[in-house]
Amino acid sequence: MVAHVDTAGAGKQNCGRPRPPRALVVDDDEGMRTNMSLVLESGGFDVFEVVDGPSALEWLERASVDVVLLDIQMPEMSGMEVLERIKKSFCDVEVVMVTVLKEIPTVVEAMKLGAFDFVIKDFRPSELLHKVGHAVEHRRTVRKVAWLEEEVARTAPGEMVEGKGRAMKEVQELVNKIGPLPATVLLEGESGTGKELLARKLHHVWCHSRGDEKLPFVPVNLAAMPADLVESTLFGHEKGAFTGATGQHYGKFEHADGGTLFLDEIGELRLDLQTKILRAIQEREVERVGGKRPIPVDVRLVVATNIDLQEAVRKGEFREDLFYRINVIPIRLPPLRERIEDVPALVRHFLHRHARRFNRPVPGITEEALDLLCRCSWPGNIRELENIIERLVAVVEDPVIEESHLPLELCYPRFFECGRRRGSEGLSSAMEAFQRSFISSVLDRTGWNRKAAAEELGIGYSTLKKKLKRLGLSGTDNAP
Repeated sequence: MVAHVDTAGAGKQNCGRPRPPRALVVDDDEGMRTNMSLVLESGGFDVFEVVDGPSALEWLERASVDVVLLDIQMPEMSGMEVLERIKKSFCDVEVVMVTVLKEIPTVVEAMKLGAFDFVIKDFRPSELLHKVGHAVEHRRTVRKVAWLEEEVARTAPGEMVEGKGRAMKEVQELVNKIGPLPATVLLEGESGTGKELLARKLHHVWCHSRGDEKLPFVPVNLAAMPADLVESTLFGHEKGAFTGATGQHYGKFEHADGGTLFLDEIGELRLDLQTKILRAIQEREVERVGGKRPIPVDVRLVVATNIDLQEAVRKGEFREDLFYRINVIPIRLPPLRERIEDVPALVRHFLHRHARRFNRPVPGITEEALDLLCRCSWPGNIRELENIIERLVAVVEDPVIEESHLPLELCYPRFFECGRRRGSEGLSSAMEAFQRSFISSVLDRTGWNRKAAAEELGIGYSTLKKKLKRLGLSGTDNAP
């Protein structure tokens, strides 16, 4: 049975299954329309029929299809005229021309105007399905290439390190359980806790459950994006929609069709755009800026935030209805200070990763250095740890990383905490804190033998005594 035009529900697809391709048959011959529709439906297409060119253009203004089967000879507006209009206004739609043998020269001209292929009216069903299916695959490839060109500057996906602690084991068990489901996931946690890596892990499980490892994963950092570009980036825009819109642009929702869309820092989204995100989630369709037709999208949505969204709702900074839409399955990622037992595995993982990047042998690391890394509070979480390991791999030429190679801010955190204060008083306090910490460590090693400590410090005994008095350090002088 031929499907009827229903633009109101065109985008409402089941996210658990791929959306069937959609074909629009344009022919004034009712028998030919019926024959083509029946064949396409048998091949799994959603099929829509119109009788002439103006109706086809009107339909395309209101809804979205993957491919148009277009008769060349039609009254009022020829197939060639309709083709030109389609390629000008709906350039992402593929067109297969329907012709008779004597129209071959016209078909050649149509191919020059952008038609993807042609089919003779005396077609075999297998031939029609092959050509139309090829057109749909070509459209998907073009869209994927466009997405890859936009994302080429991004870093390749990183691996997620499996945690040994209870907190991360619970997270991993939940990921394996919900990964195959189409439900929206909300990732909560401090900045740098690895929310994007976890989103990629969810996507990997999603792809594996569908037997297709090539489904797109499209990450969007909303906090890093200029406010006036967010709408166009997410939903796309049509040519001429605004100053500088020199061509048609696919939005991230369209790029992620069939795969996963990861919206990072969703708490930074403006209230008016929150409304549009909510509509996209509910209706499973988007509308480009300057567009007039809804475009169905079938995405698995994963969102992340480092703020308390419930508190933002109470303050009127985040829509309550959107919060309940995205808070279907919440997952909290613990900060690194709550999973210190995972630091050794993370360190070794980052050593291998950056050694490969810099084309260097993988360095070892002493137990003393590893112990110091495990005693840090890591306010910047995993991101801070990786940055330090990357720096060490880049600058340390020794085969083993030792405690002395570690940055001073790790060895003397109180000194750097004082250094964060402003003005000359902050600098003076920082220098004083460093001297107190450094001299105390030397005195501890010498059993508070001040003469031995002075010798190790390379200063005179009287100078050390003055410093100890000024710094407020006391102890038993064990000098002979």
